[in-house]
Amino acid sequence: MPIGSICVFCGASSGANPLYRQSAIAMGETLARRGIRLVYGGGAVGLMGVVADAALAAGGEVIGIIPQRLQDSEIGHPGLTRLEVVDGMHARKARMADLSDAFIALPGGLGTLEELFEVWTWGQLGYHSKPLGLLDVNDFYGKLSHFLDHLVDEGFVRPPHRAMLQRSDSPEDLLQRLEAWQPSVRPKWSESAPR
Repeated sequence: MPIGSICVFCGASSGANPLYRQSAIAMGETLARRGIRLVYGGGAVGLMGVVADAALAAGGEVIGIIPQRLQDSEIGHPGLTRLEVVDGMHARKARMADLSDAFIALPGGLGTLEELFEVWTWGQLGYHSKPLGLLDVNDFYGKLSHFLDHLVDEGFVRPPHRAMLQRSDSPEDLLQRLEAWQPSVRPKWSESAPR
């Protein structure tokens, strides 16, 4: 599947490990080098600012979507290709999804997880058929991945829906996985959906 734009979810802080910052730089540079537009939350802080700056420095196109309240707090990135200011968090997520062909989560906190799980749920319910991935730096998402497998084992998530989420520690490898991904599951509530 050709990917022209990717929404990246990541932390508004840089985290405790310098590897997280390095991975955000690598992701931004890789997207720009491959001609893939970066769509993200519009912030100038934390890994959000790092991935945007790296993509811009490498000649990439970067679109930020930020709620008015956060823009008023002066955390919006002033140097983007385009910064869109929206009414709130729901509008932000919907707009980022509309502009993106795929989604990647870098290390981050509650907001990153919330965005990832919401867009994954949308895919599970058939609202989109776009690939999702985790850039798993330093096994950041290892424990979460084990818990997701536990959800499958306990019968709360179907294996095909679990398989929707790709995982790699390399930006290039993760992009290749997302491009190769094919939607193969029916929405969760479809009568013929696999159990």
